[in-house]
Amino acid sequence: MKFSKSKSSNSKAQLEILYEDDNICVINKPSGLLSVPYSGSKNRTALSMVEEIMRKNGSYNNKHRPFAVHRLDRETSGIMMFALSEKAQKIIMDTWHQMVTERLYRAIAENPKNKNLLLPKSGLIDDELAFNAHNIGFVPKDNLKENTENRKFKTVTARTNYKIIEQGKSHTLFELSLDTGKKNQIRAHLAGKGYPLAGDENYRARTDYFHRLCLHACTLTFIHPFTNEKMHFEIPEPKEWQEYVQKGDLNPKTPIWIKEIERKFESFEQERFHSKKTNSTQNKGFLSKKQKAHMNYIEVGLQER
Repeated sequence: MKFSKSKSSNSKAQLEILYEDDNICVINKPSGLLSVPYSGSKNRTALSMVEEIMRKNGSYNNKHRPFAVHRLDRETSGIMMFALSEKAQKIIMDTWHQMVTERLYRAIAENPKNKNLLLPKSGLIDDELAFNAHNIGFVPKDNLKENTENRKFKTVTARTNYKIIEQGKSHTLFELSLDTGKKNQIRAHLAGKGYPLAGDENYRARTDYFHRLCLHACTLTFIHPFTNEKMHFEIPEPKEWQEYVQKGDLNPKTPIWIKEIERKFESFEQERFHSKKTNSTQNKGFLSKKQKAHMNYIEVGLQER
């Protein structure tokens, strides 16, 4: 059995290759790095960085290069796998659910404001997910399972298993595994239960102590698709995460995205106020006959001054 373990994870660290052979490559992806490119993007990705490393090592060629078999969200850190040939990619993607025996995540989530919504110590979240115009997953509040005919959103099945590792006064540290691998699944499922992940702008988190999304892919165990060896890789979440949950964050600093929303709202209110004032000034002296008919001569005189 192959085994790789690191004592800690650093969100600012560079991409690290944990394992590589002729068919697969396993990496530790830092937070803030796209897994794979999307149309029109010129940003560096985990895929392009693996290519760069392979070119420097002299192992890159048209038949031996990285291919995506799954992905992590840009803001999520942790363990990822790439195939190193088109043949390996097809085999891995066709047998993914059979070959992968364990895939665990750790996450810090904000506690619900309503204490009645606190989750049990472990369980399954199976709320169906929909996706908005920006392809961000969410749990529709009015998509009642028993009311299938009148649903407003097209949804997909999603199943997330969770276990509470540490529950503090303001945050909870979760361990999670996926029965389905939908985009934003963990983030959307926990946010739908009143537990937005710390540092998650998309789901309106109120805290950002670590200046990153607090979601980390910590464990990947699978049967090697070519050698049948059991492979196990483990990169724990930063040790500061559990200390933070234990201590609590009862007076958090306002995240930058909330400050930006407040700034835009204040700017909008000021523009609306000035617009009303300008319109009021511009309207003076330009009363219509109909307006004058409903005013006495004193009111008309004051308006037209």
